[in-house]
Amino acid sequence: MQALWMIVAGFFFAGMGVCVKLSANEGYSLAEIVFYRSVIMFFIMLALVRWRNVRLATPHWHRHLKRGVTGFCSLSVFFYAISLLPLATAVTLNYTSPIFLMLMLMFFRGIRCNLGIVFALGLGFLGVVFLLHPSFEEQILFGATVALASAVLTAMVYFDVSDLGKRGEPAARTVFYFSFISTMLGAAWIAFSRLNPLTLQGFFMLVGTGGFATLGQLAMTRAYSHGKVLLSASLTYTTVIFATLFGVILWGEHLGWMEFLGMALVIVSGVCANYFSSRKK
Repeated sequence: MQALWMIVAGFFFAGMGVCVKLSANEGYSLAEIVFYRSVIMFFIMLALVRWRNVRLATPHWHRHLKRGVTGFCSLSVFFYAISLLPLATAVTLNYTSPIFLMLMLMFFRGIRCNLGIVFALGLGFLGVVFLLHPSFEEQILFGATVALASAVLTAMVYFDVSDLGKRGEPAARTVFYFSFISTMLGAAWIAFSRLNPLTLQGFFMLVGTGGFATLGQLAMTRAYSHGKVLLSASLTYTTVIFATLFGVILWGEHLGWMEFLGMALVIVSGVCANYFSSRKK
């Protein structure tokens, strides 16, 4: 049941994507969005760890550092992809991450590559092809490449979160260090960027980005720390459903049958990856 937290995380991450796209449309730069998201998340987590009396001392600081840097890069690349592509497309391509996570588990944890896993990989690749079929314009291909790069980085994040959970690190501590490292890196980035005036509307959009991100991170970390890794990874696809609904409601994004088929194939590939990878050798 712990993995069901990933459905909750999916809703929050889709809400974060909406706020990111609205902020980008409002003229805020990628550096600003990433920084405000990180600093808001940091202060929320600071209050949470104090309220729960979570000890911040950890023997795994180097693993938190790696997770924080990788997470910051994944976050930045994903936000950039959202600004380039329709929300549902960007989220779907980013959520090919379970396929890359499966490859990492095969390589680092010795999960054998059987015909089922090959089948899942093939479905995922076919889904991406269907999803991107309508246009081979340079902007679309570039945005798709950015989104797939974010998927690889996200898979690395999931692997690190799972590893920290197996070492007994509580979810609040893991998310706190991620928010702290992201804030430091974001501050360094924004120091060399141009700042836009913070309007009331922009304030709520940026706060929404940080708030949804924090809730999503907490739910995701709980799912990966206490649930089955690949089952949690499969349930990340609920974000695609939420993002599609938000895209239709807010921006009138209407996807054709081939795009929906592509999304379905990507989702099925993730479910198959979970099933075949969790089978006993």
